[in-house]
Amino acid sequence: MTEPTDFALYLDFDGTLVEIAPRPDQVRVDPALPGALERLRARLGGALAIVTGRPIGVIDDFLAPARFDIAGLHGVERRVDGAVSGGGPENHPELRARIPGLTAAVAGLDAVLIEDKGASVAVHWRLATPADALRAEEAVKATAAALGDAYRLQLGKAVGEIVPASATKGHAIRAFAQAAPYAGRRAIFLGDDLTDEKAFAVVNETGGVSVRIGGAETIATRRLIDPEDVRRLLYAWADGAPIDPGALPAA
Repeated sequence: MTEPTDFALYLDFDGTLVEIAPRPDQVRVDPALPGALERLRARLGGALAIVTGRPIGVIDDFLAPARFDIAGLHGVERRVDGAVSGGGPENHPELRARIPGLTAAVAGLDAVLIEDKGASVAVHWRLATPADALRAEEAVKATAAALGDAYRLQLGKAVGEIVPASATKGHAIRAFAQAAPYAGRRAIFLGDDLTDEKAFAVVNETGGVSVRIGGAETIATRRLIDPEDVRRLLYAWADGAPIDPGALPAA
């Protein structure tokens, strides 16, 4: 019989713990979520981490006053047991030099938003017209191409983000798995987007449980409907329900 401490739980944020909003700063967090995650972390002996494209500080603001282990910016920065490593715009001068040009390229496009994260930059076009969305996508693709092999473009739901080539959520989960209390545990990862597929691959390779949120095609082995479905599951686990990811619906 498995125990909660047999598992390490990794959670995406946008589209998984919370519903995606028209603008990144408009996300609404269920008031019960931070406390439930703290209780669940305790059941797991500390092995609970947020794995997200957001900066660590932004997640801290959303989940305050709770503080969790986090891989931010797709793993560019990481915090484990309070110690932060990586990240910092000063480590990415080539990217910083390209951001003014990218900003200018999309400046005239209504409802297109630049999200400058320091060590990465995202262009959002969820509310844009189809024509403006296409121009925004072309602009971020051109900027990524100009940066060369040190950076890569990852496309998500109405967003394109330029990140360091070495940063993926899969790499972030591998790094967590080398440290206590995550080492030696079976990974469970919940995510909803194309950027989460690399993490699903790592989890699948290591015998863990990958859970895709929503109905898109995926390599994940399990599926939940939406963030509300995710929260319902996590709240049950936090309050003592058996942690049995194998019982989740197949993808």
